[in-house]
Amino acid sequence: MRRSLMSLVWPTISGILLAIVLLNAFPQLLGGRNADDTVTPVPDTSAVRAIAERTDTAARAPEVIEAAPLDRAQGPASYATAVDKAAPAVVNIYSSRMVDPSEHPLMSDPFFEQFFGKDMPQRQRMLSSLGSGVIVSPEGYVLTNNHVIRNADQIQVALRDGRETLAEVVGTDPESDLAVLKIPVDNLPVIELSDSEQVAVGDVSLAIGNPFGVGQTVTMGIISATGRNHLGLNAYEDFIQTDAAINPGNSGGALVNAEGALVGINTAIFSRSGGSQGIGFAIPANLAHQVLDQIVAHGRVIRGWLGIDVQAMTPDLATSFGLKTLKGVVIANIVPGGPGEKAGLQPGDVLMSINGKIIVDAREAMADIAEIPPGTSLPVTIVRDGEKREVTLTVGERPQAAQRQPTDPSSE
Repeated sequence: MRRSLMSLVWPTISGILLAIVLLNAFPQLLGGRNADDTVTPVPDTSAVRAIAERTDTAARAPEVIEAAPLDRAQGPASYATAVDKAAPAVVNIYSSRMVDPSEHPLMSDPFFEQFFGKDMPQRQRMLSSLGSGVIVSPEGYVLTNNHVIRNADQIQVALRDGRETLAEVVGTDPESDLAVLKIPVDNLPVIELSDSEQVAVGDVSLAIGNPFGVGQTVTMGIISATGRNHLGLNAYEDFIQTDAAINPGNSGGALVNAEGALVGINTAIFSRSGGSQGIGFAIPANLAHQVLDQIVAHGRVIRGWLGIDVQAMTPDLATSFGLKTLKGVVIANIVPGGPGEKAGLQPGDVLMSINGKIIVDAREAMADIAEIPPGTSLPVTIVRDGEKREVTLTVGERPQAAQRQPTDPSSE
């Protein structure tokens, strides 16, 4: 009996031991053992389906816009073609004027008068300045800065091809710092004018001029900003800013794009040292074109004018006028006999809108008025003693700078 019992127990124990050995050697036989000896339960099929459905609805990848691979060959390796196209039309300008030397203080002393007399001849001397200009018409019209040729007795223009000639001043516009010259030369290279409204920050720009009188020079940069104003340089400011190197002598030269078309007339730099520090300003080609057309057609630039001097609105002024906004400008002065006086405007009135356009900036309003033809009836809104009033003015012609007394740049 005992032997038969042992004969049954030993096979069972042997089978269990064999099973343990097999499971240790081949864990996949259980369907859940992994290489880390961790048992992974097999989920229910319905549970797997539910998880998949939740994943489809809650974890869907967001839609994004993928950029194209960066094209590192986008920019040209050279701008020689643009320079060859534009540079021949950029000229060097040499202006000169005769000045009388200031009399030495000793010459007014009676002791020295007995030796030299009162009629001692004074030697005149010549003052010269240099700048640049741009040929913009086959008829010989050249655009430059007014400050380059201001008070000059003689203006000499030197072309890139070596030709030189004296220039005639057709007209000047000190309020935009532009001047138009004319040279009697045939077969002139002429630059193309771009639409400066299409200029964008980041565009490549090339400055061409005659810095320090070393000869024609080209520098490269980008358009850093557009619509720069409130710089106190001109009465009318809408500058293009560039970091292309501009130095003394570049004034009146060309700022061109990567295709060699004129973007602006280089005019000024911001500098603490007198040299380029990467902040240069150019008058937009569109404004230069308008000034050119008016000077050639009329001998002057015709601008609208209201005959008022204004000052910007401040929080204190707004409070004193009982206004809850900083919009509008305060009329500080009325020019006698001007359109504003004729329409009944008074100092202390707050000019809120012009032709329905709310005024937020005095210089912008000034530029808007300048574009209105003289003789136009112009409705304006003012606030006087806390009450809104509608007034209609007849726009006058802005007197030329030489005829006007110096006023605040925000005068109109």
